[in-house]
Amino acid sequence: MNSAGDIAGASDVRCPRPDRLELGEGIRWTDRGVVLVDILAGRLLAADGEPGDPLRELARLPCPLGAVAPVAGTSDTWVAAAGTGFCLLTPGEAPRLLARPEEDAVRPLRMNDATADPSGRFWAGSMSYDADPDAGSLYRLDHDGTAVRVLDGITVPNGPAFTEDGDVMYLADSARGVVRRHFVDPVTAAVGSSEVFVTVDDGSPDGMVVDVEGAVWIAVWGTGTVRRYLPDGRLDRTVRLPARQPAGVCLQGDLLHITTARVGLTRPGADDGALFTVRVDVPGRIASGYVFREPVPSLREAS
Repeated sequence: MNSAGDIAGASDVRCPRPDRLELGEGIRWTDRGVVLVDILAGRLLAADGEPGDPLRELARLPCPLGAVAPVAGTSDTWVAAAGTGFCLLTPGEAPRLLARPEEDAVRPLRMNDATADPSGRFWAGSMSYDADPDAGSLYRLDHDGTAVRVLDGITVPNGPAFTEDGDVMYLADSARGVVRRHFVDPVTAAVGSSEVFVTVDDGSPDGMVVDVEGAVWIAVWGTGTVRRYLPDGRLDRTVRLPARQPAGVCLQGDLLHITTARVGLTRPGADDGALFTVRVDVPGRIASGYVFREPVPSLREAS
């Protein structure tokens, strides 16, 4: 690998799986393997088996499914940002609703990208179906299943992605081409000040992941690239893909997995919508799980 520049061209990345997704995002390396979603189809998928095997469907919802995180202490339950809020998903069972913070929004809204922080809370953005300016928000799902709006005035939120200690959160507003660095109290989860981390002029920053050196990998929609930015915001590496719309990224050790999308393309190419993999020098960490603590009913509720 050179000290800077491209680490892989289109001929160096692999897409052995036959699947082509409409809007592949929310890819995560979890303690249950690599999972991802096809957002608008409401599908939760597992990238397991042999490298060339089709993706395996774990669950399907009748609404958009933005992203999931494993629920700690369970073997097969996931927390999901889906529809207008949050639910628990266990394959083979009906979803369990936790909160619908966008149910009564003036414009029709849906949940988008999401992730769990190192303290076990779940964070997810919302957006309008037509990407109306400033219509979206960022929510935090606390351990008791309560949803709290922590930021608003976002058009298309993507990420978020957290540093190892949970005191920095990266969040993209894809429509504005900007990624901001937000400072977070990892104990209280209060969001403090923020600053611009990266501005993208030639595309839209989308899904992100932080590696063990604190650098941020960002899928840049519309450019066919995934870019690694150092903690000071300098561009360090670029992966080039034979697909125009990279949407999500995760690191499974030193394997960088990249989801792409076909949605919106008049003439999608053969690899648009594929899941790609490329080996990188700096690995990532396994994704955090959501810690859910069942609320204790009050005496009045119990009676």
